[in-house]
Amino acid sequence: MIYTVTFSPAIDYIIHMDALTQGEINRSKRETCHFGGKGINVSVMLERLGVRNTAMGFISGFTGRALEESLWKAGIDTDFVYLEEGITRINIKIKTDQETEINTQGASISHEKLKELFLKLDALKEGDILIVSGSAPSTIPEGSYETMLDRLEGKGIRLVIDTTGPLLKKLLKYRPFLVKPNKKELEELEGSKIRSDQALEDRAGALQKQGARNVLVSLGAEGAYLLSEDTRAYRMQSHSVSVVNTVGAGDSMVAGFLAGYLKTGDYPFALRLGLAAGSATACSEGLASLEKIKHFMNPFDRLDLGR
Repeated sequence: MIYTVTFSPAIDYIIHMDALTQGEINRSKRETCHFGGKGINVSVMLERLGVRNTAMGFISGFTGRALEESLWKAGIDTDFVYLEEGITRINIKIKTDQETEINTQGASISHEKLKELFLKLDALKEGDILIVSGSAPSTIPEGSYETMLDRLEGKGIRLVIDTTGPLLKKLLKYRPFLVKPNKKELEELEGSKIRSDQALEDRAGALQKQGARNVLVSLGAEGAYLLSEDTRAYRMQSHSVSVVNTVGAGDSMVAGFLAGYLKTGDYPFALRLGLAAGSATACSEGLASLEKIKHFMNPFDRLDLGR
């Protein structure tokens, strides 16, 4: 079974406007609402690609109940910890000729509730996959991710880690099956720009030497790069798309790569499906549909996708 963990899920409330004027009454042209958070996005995309999974993490209040119900309707199993106070956060994204985002804090997570999640994760078995996405919220003690993974070490669980900065470096010691930084995040790890293919390979290789088995780097308009655990490197160019939305594109790439690998065991196919899923979401208002993902796949890939 695959499990995703989202410490701080969110409802993204997207407001489309001609212009935003501070200090005045502004009126929208239209609004859309998406349920998300990095792990939630991965769960949704895995389900669309025909991979059963369970979404875990913390939810609270009426917004948390709405998020969970939306996952049930999508056919996704859930095993959340319910917080007694606050609400699952609502992030506001205002789209004019540019995009303005207001990301909220979310509900506080007590030590008791954190332990409740850890106890749920203790039930994972050999062969299960755990996907840990996003940064550690300020409402949990420092080192909570490491405490969580320490409890699972030695159980034969494959880890997928999609975090950034110092936290990513700290978690490499758990030998994750996959990490997925984007180019900017990879540059920030070393504090310098990546200006050549060799530099890209060196940076990915450094993560592999520190523990990552497979390093998948999303390169935006330049495509994607994979350094696999058999030390082979793969580079694929991006699909030509008109970018509508970048939120969830990286999560879609993680889900596509993982679904492709689980179905075939083939790294090039996994990379193609990951790139197709990421590109499809980038040109969609929300997470991409299965039909749009298939549009970006090679017509010679005969594998059935979806359920």
